[in-house]
Formats: sequence, structure tokens, C-alpha cells
Amino acid sequence: MTMVSLALALLFAQPALVVVVFETTMGEIVIEVNVAKAPVTSANFLRYVDEGWYNEGRFHRTVRPETETNTTHPIQVIQASRRRTARGEGPVWPAIALERTRDTGLTHTDGAVSMARVAGRPDSGSSDFFIAIGSQPSLDFGGGRNDDGQGFAVFGRVISGMDIVKKIQAAPVRPGTQTLEPPVGIARVRRK
Repeated sequence: MTMVSLALALLFAQPALVVVVFETTMGEIVIEVNVAKAPVTSANFLRYVDEGWYNEGRFHRTVRPETETNTTHPIQVIQASRRRTARGEGPVWPAIALERTRDTGLTHTDGAVSMARVAGRPDSGSSDFFIAIGSQPSLDFGGGRNDDGQGFAVFGRVISGMDIVKKIQAAPVRPGTQTLEPPVGIARVRRK
């Protein structure tokens, strides 16, 4: 099944908004996934949730004023990744097409949940996602964070647990990096 057909099936089979709970070692973060406005990104994310790939995952990156290296377009986010097997393997699902903020109407406001992508490759979303702390318009379509101006794909928002998001953002990092040390573990992820 292609990601587009999966997204269409998801769109018609589920409510417009799906609530997902992340149980982390620092506390609980609850997000609302907007299936109606970002069906492709939501279908991709929920596939990882439903198949258990975020269980035993981690929040591994924090971007805050003292860790930010891009002084032209600084941002504040935390980034999470799925569980890896002993050899770093995981699902080999194709990357998804970018659902641009100009098309979805979802923007990088405080608590926005967005799909990470490879710089210079807009259609490279996979399993990593990030949460915006404060308004981050440089991550939207036309924003300057990426040279291509395509931005990132917002697909949800935090509805509970922004205090936990901020604790993760403030956690210790490996000196001179944005890498959380130790990473903040994700024990379990489930639909509510």
C-alpha cells in the first residue's frame, strides 16, 4: 500500500483528530494529530505509533539559545526518534512527500509537532519528529531555516505536557552539541 493510499484510508477510517500519549522518563506528553489537515504525514506518524516503533525511542536533540548554531534563523525545538534495533535497523518504509504549511494551514506555533526532514531534500520525512517551543515561523513554508524555503510538515500539536517539553529542552547536552546526554527515554506511546 502506498503512503498516499494509506493516508486516504486513514482519513476516511478515523476521526479528524487523533490523540497520542508519549510516556517519557520525564513525564507525559499528549499530542493531537491532525489527520484532516495533514493526512500523509499523520498516516506515516500513526503507522510508527501503531506498530510500536516509538516505544523505547528517545528525545535526543535540543535546540535552545545556547546550543543553536544557526544565528541567522535560530529556532527552539526538541527532536525525537524511534526505537532502533541492536544493529540500528528499523522499518524500511519510503520517505513521505512534504505537506507544506502553505497547503495545510498548520504552522509552527508553540507546541506544534512537525516531521523532521533531511536538509535540501523536502520529501524525506521518515520517523523523526520535533516539537516547537514558542512560535517558529522560520520553519514554515517560505521561512529561511532551509535554503529551499519549503519548510517542515506540521501534523499536530501538544495539548498537554508542554512543561515536560520545556524540561526536556533544558536537559544537559554533550558539550558543544545539541545532543541530549543522556537522551530522554520514551517508555511507551499509545493512542488515547
